[in-house]
Amino acid sequence: MTQTVKINGFSIGGGHPFALISGPCVIENSETPYRIAAYLKQVTDKLEIPYIFKASYDKANRTSIHSFRGPGLKEGLQILSQIRKDINVPVLSDVHQISEIEPASRVLDVIQIPAFLCRQTDLLVEAAKTGKPINVKKGQFLSPFDMANVVEKIRYTGNNRILITERGATFGYNNLVSDFRSIRIIQETGCPVIFDATHSVQLPGGAGSSSGGQRKFAPLLAKAAIAVGANAIFMEVHPEPEKALSDGPNSIRLDDVEELLTQLKNIQKAVQ
Repeated sequence: MTQTVKINGFSIGGGHPFALISGPCVIENSETPYRIAAYLKQVTDKLEIPYIFKASYDKANRTSIHSFRGPGLKEGLQILSQIRKDINVPVLSDVHQISEIEPASRVLDVIQIPAFLCRQTDLLVEAAKTGKPINVKKGQFLSPFDMANVVEKIRYTGNNRILITERGATFGYNNLVSDFRSIRIIQETGCPVIFDATHSVQLPGGAGSSSGGQRKFAPLLAKAAIAVGANAIFMEVHPEPEKALSDGPNSIRLDDVEELLTQLKNIQKAVQ
């Protein structure tokens, strides 16, 4: 059984029911993330699912130099802080460099390390020193066994509040594949494992100057992940994925979330 990571009155791992980490890929403006967070909070309260709101203030690894990146650190954190206060929900976002960690830690309940930066020792260590829960997204270029070394870097600081997110592995060009053995393998580190259902169906760079995606498969993978024991589900959602400014092709439509979460709860109950 994995360790328990406590976040704002609920726990992830240790045999607790699965949690949800969800929101838009990027903060597009002040209204859209607020609307999404309010809706997801209402749905998860109804279904009694612990919920963390996720949105990025800066997408520093977009495919094209012309792609929308977000409002930036200062404005983005202000929006996240307001959502946290008004909707009463913990918030999560990515940090990309050490200079972001201190201001981000004053707002974020969970600090996320992006997949492409999951082996950056200094970034991991400085984020861990905040004492905040750290969610590391497994790089699509790593095996699940490699995450033991990432976990060790964080634990070296004395911080044991570690979450690991599985998001698929590179499979040829512009394609990812999910190996569900990896959930159990990573859990052998003792860390709760989150399954990222939407980035796992991403087609990196598949649209030339942006990433493509196969959103129709995201619910299928989420169900499989819960069936094999994932401790949480990560998924990006949007009211109109076709108009999303980042990761629209792999984002789940907001109106479809409640039905999917209900199915996930039923699957976990059946497995247990």
